[in-house]
Amino acid sequence: MFDAALKDAQSRVQATLDHCMSGLEGTVADAMRYTCQGGKRLRAFLVIESARLHDVEPSQADRAAAAIEAIHAYSLVHDDLPSMDDDDLRRGKPTVHVKWDEATAVLTGDALQTLAFEVLADPATSPNPEVRLALISSLAKASGAEGMVLGQALDIAAETAANPLTLDEITRLQAGKTGALIEWSAMAGGRLASADTGPLQAYSKALGLAFQIADDILDVEGDEGLAGKKLQKDADAGKATFVSLLGLDGAKGRAQDLVSEAEDALSCYGNAAENLRAAARFVISRKA
Repeated sequence: MFDAALKDAQSRVQATLDHCMSGLEGTVADAMRYTCQGGKRLRAFLVIESARLHDVEPSQADRAAAAIEAIHAYSLVHDDLPSMDDDDLRRGKPTVHVKWDEATAVLTGDALQTLAFEVLADPATSPNPEVRLALISSLAKASGAEGMVLGQALDIAAETAANPLTLDEITRLQAGKTGALIEWSAMAGGRLASADTGPLQAYSKALGLAFQIADDILDVEGDEGLAGKKLQKDADAGKATFVSLLGLDGAKGRAQDLVSEAEDALSCYGNAAENLRAAARFVISRKA
């Protein structure tokens, strides 16, 4: 059931992204389309499933899902730049600055970011302007200097810090860099329906942290061929991770505890939230 729902979300969000970029031309447009291919689409899945819980029109959910995937894609393009992580491979393909050049990569990320807000601002996402504003303002906060950008800045600073980060410091870093967009995704369905997002927020906070711990575990145990990117970069750079601080077994145990927390947070939805519970289990069992 989960696998089918995830594949459905992947197909739906790709179709929506293709539609939203259909009128664009030029090198940057080509790079945008290139960047928006593939990936797990977990964020899109969270949007679509949280919307389904609240009986939101599927086409509206698909647009919110496309918006978060555009933001995520932008973050990956910029994260891969030589001035950031300097990666040559993403999703098993050359990164944008390698396939084209650095200027194109910067502009591609910029264009994907603005596309996300253009999609959310359109009445097709919701006929209610207050709902659209809530989606836009919350995504701006999640992706900006209080969320993802803050997390990335803390990550860069950690590379030259005199002492490795503590567990609390890494948790704060990852709550921004990874967790903020996951949280927005899981709460989007509630926002689209103008419903209480408290349970989804509790779920997504635990899910986001479990996701990052699983990433740290994969960085140690994973297969580069499956991951589609270089692994063990943090260890090579001497950076503190959940694994380096908790140990491999400790990190796995903490991730499992967080999955239980995430599942428990959805109790008010009953069986209707089973796909979201399965997503929590998926994030710590994935191989890439």
